[in-house]
Amino acid sequence: MDITDFYDTFFEEAEELLADMERYLLELDLEEPDPEQLNAIFRTVHSIKGGAGTFGFEVLQNTTHLFENLLDHARHGELNLRRDIVDIFLETKDMLNDQLNAYRNGEEPDQEAFERICKTLQQLALEEIKSQNDSASSQAVDEAQAQTAHAAAEPVADNAQEAAPSLLIALLGVSEENRALLVEELEQFGKIIAQSGDRTRYEVELATTTSAADIESVMCFIIEPEQIETRTADTPATTAQAAPSEAAEPPAESPSTAAAEPPPPSAPASAASTSTEPKQPQKPAAKPAAKAKGGAESSSIRVSVEKVDQIINLVGELIITQSMLDQTVSQMDGISNGSLVNGMSLLQRNARDLQEAVMSIRMIPMDFVFSRFPRVVRETSAKLGKEIDLYTEGESTELDKSLTERIIDPLTHLVRNSLDHGIEPPDEREAAGKPRRGKLTLSARHQGGNIIIEVSDDGAGLNRDKLLTKARENGLSVSDGMADDEVWQLIFAAGFSTAKEVTDVSGRGVGMDVVKRNIQGLGGHVQIMSTAGQGTTIRIVLPLTLAILDGMSIKVGKEVFILPLSTVLQSLQPTKADLYEMAGDDLVLRMRDEYLPVIAVHDALDVAGAQTDPLRSIAVIVQGEGRRYALLVDELIGQQQVVVKNLETNYRKVPGVSAATILGDGSVALILDIAGLHNLSLGKKEANQPRHDAPAPPLLSPTEVDLS
Repeated sequence: MDITDFYDTFFEEAEELLADMERYLLELDLEEPDPEQLNAIFRTVHSIKGGAGTFGFEVLQNTTHLFENLLDHARHGELNLRRDIVDIFLETKDMLNDQLNAYRNGEEPDQEAFERICKTLQQLALEEIKSQNDSASSQAVDEAQAQTAHAAAEPVADNAQEAAPSLLIALLGVSEENRALLVEELEQFGKIIAQSGDRTRYEVELATTTSAADIESVMCFIIEPEQIETRTADTPATTAQAAPSEAAEPPAESPSTAAAEPPPPSAPASAASTSTEPKQPQKPAAKPAAKAKGGAESSSIRVSVEKVDQIINLVGELIITQSMLDQTVSQMDGISNGSLVNGMSLLQRNARDLQEAVMSIRMIPMDFVFSRFPRVVRETSAKLGKEIDLYTEGESTELDKSLTERIIDPLTHLVRNSLDHGIEPPDEREAAGKPRRGKLTLSARHQGGNIIIEVSDDGAGLNRDKLLTKARENGLSVSDGMADDEVWQLIFAAGFSTAKEVTDVSGRGVGMDVVKRNIQGLGGHVQIMSTAGQGTTIRIVLPLTLAILDGMSIKVGKEVFILPLSTVLQSLQPTKADLYEMAGDDLVLRMRDEYLPVIAVHDALDVAGAQTDPLRSIAVIVQGEGRRYALLVDELIGQQQVVVKNLETNYRKVPGVSAATILGDGSVALILDIAGLHNLSLGKKEANQPRHDAPAPPLLSPTEVDLS
């Protein structure tokens, strides 16, 4: 049975367990720790240790063994937890992650880092846990140093196996072929004494020194938890010594065993060794069968992201095909082809339901993102000498997996920026009549076709005069009459920082411009709201997914373009009284006492044969990067769902265009980028001024792109 086939399952589940453990550690009340939380943390490390032993990951097994012993003392009240002790536990969790990644990449973990964390845990055990006698403590140090150097494995003698307590292990709903492989795996835990039963229930009596909990935690990487039962046999195999019960936990250990007891062998390949050469895990030659079927059904399955992406791509192609058929049917006589029209209507509805169902598979709750920040806030606030509480809202709000992974870095920078620049030190807050502890809130909610993510603090707020002064020092073009929204956006300028001194948290003027650029790359934008003395809120607006979007089809000349429906506010026919000419041939549209820049799409994108008279065009009011614009187009075609195709992958980056799609007639339509279109329009106007530069290259025509 080639147990390496189960590596991926072990790595994924171990990472989830470590994430849970970090959350429990950060939530611990150090004054009165919750026993359930301590037990949950212990079980997490215990399960990883069992799996590491089976797969031959000796360094991981030894680290978790030492960690487990300390946690066992903590849950029995023999180790009083403090902030610095929890910090050591969090550091150990990070080390376990590093070791997992090393094994995942087929490498040995860093031996120096392993020795360092082991010494730290051993020292903690010796200093914090009351020892029974000095000699035991002295012996612990000697044995601990020997264990840190290597993990060991002395062959288990046959008489020791025979004298071991006996467990009855029942396999439920396992086929005969899979059963033979599982029994073979159980032999690595001890000696098979007897076995009998059928497919429904097959019992194996095993003489072993491994606990029932260890066996269950390891076997559950191979079969479902509901398919295995363990209990103590009525009598041991060859001794009257009582075997540990199924529910028994490892007993509390003295400081000597906590620091130095070698891990119990869960398999010959993972027992302790005194060799100085790193050992490779044993790989039996037999190929494993598929995961055993039968028994109670699991409520979920693990599917790789690549497979989900493949399904989404196929659904996208299905929607394109459906659009083509729909366009063809729309040109037919609806009376004589009534059944075909009805069938197409049903197909359209089913295709949309299928698309929504498939997209929901990739949607994961924002808790996946928010769960990373308690640790960030804890460590950063301690480094800055501030007292800050983190609150989260809307953790169940769902977002596409690809977006959640790409929003973590920008969000981390915004959080650190709020901690450093936003929230004042405790003394300053107290002097201003505020609580000493600052408040940072992360929230998420749906709004239309977007998700709104906000980072809010109750700090001092942005200082308008300070920002303008710094902007002038950096050579930026600013004026005292700028709106607050425009002034707040200055913090996203490259090299802009108001920090008095450079620290390892911030102050170098890098990062915020990257944050804005990355969010724009995700099809979103950033808004800032700030009140002096009360705090600042940074709002990120993102589409729910990058794969499929609802769009507004517009026509300019003979070309069809797509506007993301989430950016469209309204459309109107402009009148002469609504339009005002400004200096430099700029045109603005007045709407409800607000003057909006007018962008002629045909001019920005060099579209021939388009309507050039603004009074005969249609003005589409859109919003991008927190500002509103009026786009002049020839015609509104209608709303439709489009499959987003990456333009850079299939062609190249084009100014004013974010992506492309395939229409029902097979032609390519460009999806417009509002902010980019505005910048392109400004650039065109500057280029029309008298100058001696070389002419700009022609812009892209949709007919040049092949997205098939």
